[in-house]
Amino acid sequence: MTTMATLKTMAPEAGHFYAVGIGPGSPDLLTLRAARLVEQCDAVISPQAKNSAKSLALEAVRPFLDQQEIIVNNYPMERNDQKTRDRWQRLAANVAKRCATGQSVVQVTLGDPLIFATSSYLLQGLAELMPVDKLHVVPGISAFQTTASRFTEALTLQEDRLTLMSATDLQAVEQALDQCETLVLYKAGGCIEQLMELLRQRNLLSSAKLVSCGEQGDHELLVDDLSTWQIEPLNYMTTMIIKIGNRAWQEG
Repeated sequence: MTTMATLKTMAPEAGHFYAVGIGPGSPDLLTLRAARLVEQCDAVISPQAKNSAKSLALEAVRPFLDQQEIIVNNYPMERNDQKTRDRWQRLAANVAKRCATGQSVVQVTLGDPLIFATSSYLLQGLAELMPVDKLHVVPGISAFQTTASRFTEALTLQEDRLTLMSATDLQAVEQALDQCETLVLYKAGGCIEQLMELLRQRNLLSSAKLVSCGEQGDHELLVDDLSTWQIEPLNYMTTMIIKIGNRAWQEG
């Protein structure tokens, strides 16, 4: 049974690192645990895409900031695995050094730290430099949950299969359409024309919905039926949900 006493213990400890999911970008969608850790930590790391003017994650937690040291980490938005890992390995060395001096360090990330998140790279690097009992993950609302909530339609019923994947490999997307009842595609903005054509061929346009820049004010775009939507340029942060059908109950 969870008690208030248990909740009060969830404060950052000296020498520990916390990967904190902050949800889609609205401050009131942080969990109590995430907000408390951000408020009380020594240093906050916030990722920012190289060509972005600001860090969306940092803006989301700004109401919880006071005297913490802020570290904005720019990262390249490119498909180069080694370069990406090298970049995060350097940050991991910096975080490990800070923790060794007794700082508590929190990295905030949009969505959940373990689902298509920069935190995953940092955690991999830190696992080689710090004791595992000093590494912590705080889950957050992910993009697929935010998108589904906008349309109040169940993602799964009974034995339906739910698949989450990147939209960037169109061949893999086509195969996935035959292997699940609900398909969630992250990073759909960069290949929206190809996705639309694939869904048109499969007669699934009317079964697909998308949200771009969810919970980001005037930038948010909701499309509840792609068969009636005129294609337009979309932000990288676009999530699509395709309801392919429902799976019959399995006997026995």
